[in-house]
Amino acid sequence: MATSNDIRKGLCIEYSNDIFKVIEFLHVKPGKGPAFVRTKLKSVTNGKVIDNTFSAGHKIDEVKVITRKFQYLYDDENGFHFMNNDDFSQLYLNKEMIENSQFMKAGEEVTIILKEADETPLSAELPQSVYLEVVEADPGVKGNTATNALKNAIVETGARVMVPLFIEPGDKIKVSTEDGSYLERVK
Repeated sequence: MATSNDIRKGLCIEYSNDIFKVIEFLHVKPGKGPAFVRTKLKSVTNGKVIDNTFSAGHKIDEVKVITRKFQYLYDDENGFHFMNNDDFSQLYLNKEMIENSQFMKAGEEVTIILKEADETPLSAELPQSVYLEVVEADPGVKGNTATNALKNAIVETGARVMVPLFIEPGDKIKVSTEDGSYLERVK
């Protein structure tokens, strides 16, 4: 069992009958009163983010997790199917367990977080960015080039992305999976 002094970014803890991952933390030692740790926790099962404060020395239940690379195969109405590249076993995840799943395309490698004790899947993490082909883009309006004008585009996975006016259907672009923003055009 760990204490609040062991809190660090990426640590998985059991809290309030769920498993949370520490996204941000700050150790605070005010001039008056006891020290505490202010945290931002993200549920690995449903993706909700909560703010929580732990007093100094508070006992926390650390959850041991392991990560493995899986290949995304396909999705159905309930969730996603993945294959382990080492032993070719398949794994199923509910749609709620993956954030920004609209940027996943078949054959892409994702990192799945598993609980070490019984290897139950907790969540999946996409790469920081993905390369996608633009299948449909609004026409660029001439005269809108004085500023960083953007237009709607639909990529091969069906996701909508705001892109610069010079992007045309058939172009490959790099997209951030964190916020769905356009990063660059790929040659």
